[in-house]
Amino acid sequence: MQLFYEFVIMAFIFSILGWIMEVTLKYIQYHRFIDRGFLIGPYCPIYGFGVVGVTILVGGLIGWKGTILETFMAGFVICGFLEYMTSFYMEKMFHARWWDYSTKPMNLNGRIWIGNLILFGIASVVIVRFIAPHYFEFIDQIDPVILSVLAWIILIFMSADYVLSHILMNIVKKEIDNTAGDNTEEISLRMHELLKNRSLLQRRIYQAYPDFKAIPQDLKERYKQAKKEYKEARKELKSVLTQRFNANFDTELFLKTRENAEKKYKELNEIAKNIRKRF
Repeated sequence: MQLFYEFVIMAFIFSILGWIMEVTLKYIQYHRFIDRGFLIGPYCPIYGFGVVGVTILVGGLIGWKGTILETFMAGFVICGFLEYMTSFYMEKMFHARWWDYSTKPMNLNGRIWIGNLILFGIASVVIVRFIAPHYFEFIDQIDPVILSVLAWIILIFMSADYVLSHILMNIVKKEIDNTAGDNTEEISLRMHELLKNRSLLQRRIYQAYPDFKAIPQDLKERYKQAKKEYKEARKELKSVLTQRFNANFDTELFLKTRENAEKKYKELNEIAKNIRKRF
């Protein structure tokens, strides 16, 4: 358990450092303080979990000690995976794209992009090769009882923060789903104005993700239904086309099914365009 407690504290420390970095970068971008992150406290767990993941995989504490290139790639992949899955989870759970790299070069579905991944890799090399050894050397000197108490305080505190943040985000999700509008741009604008006038904790969500794009459940369901109808229309058209060389080929039915498939495609494309509209 000793190593587990050390990793908990390590994750907490680098989560705070990650938050500080995020706040600094946003201050440079917007010239004002922005409390970044999904959680209320001053930490971004993606960074802490990423550091711990890379350290466990290639840090040499448990077994394998990676080369500089292997450490870089471990950070590149692990941190990229965490950021991608966090974006995916938050979008599915809370019906909004909270950050979007679609305009960045070499991005993957707008959730991650090559620039961040390279920085993750470089940071992993610096931390695992130069900082982590000193961290473990120092923390091994702390009384195990104190270490365990500190680790459990961190776990309880962050778990409570997660529950409260989840409740607040669910409130925002309900607001998103209840906001009328035909496209994500219109709904996002309304949500931004709405959150500006809410409680301090709800305003914090807006401030943490000033460029978030709302994707209401109704709009997503309409897209799914339109996609299903288009697939069915296309399938029906293909079925009719298989008979095109038969002597009794029904030209009128073919034209009707083709027209229906084209109509369903236009409807699907229109909804998709409304979802893709950027705030």
